[in-house]
Amino acid sequence: MDAKITLSFNDEVIARAKKFADANNISLSRLTEFLYAKMTQERYKQLEDLPVADWVSMVAEGQVEYQTKARSRQSSKKEYFKTKK
Repeated sequence: MDAKITLSFNDEVIARAKKFADANNISLSRLTEFLYAKMTQERYKQLEDLPVADWVSMVAEGQVEYQTKARSRQSSKKEYFKTKK
């Protein structure tokens, strides 16, 4: 059974991901699912442990910075419902 989720990404990242998915004849949803499946098959303890981390470091200009933000469940719900108006 498929479940729907809402994700927020940088517009430029989305455009590149859509192009990549199209070139590989896969939907963006299935590409995202594939990547999550690959990440969770192994026992990665942090983002830097992911195999892609070394590749990103090699091609990035400058230090790689993962953008995360701690949010409460309530603030996440508010943000979600705000986008539905």
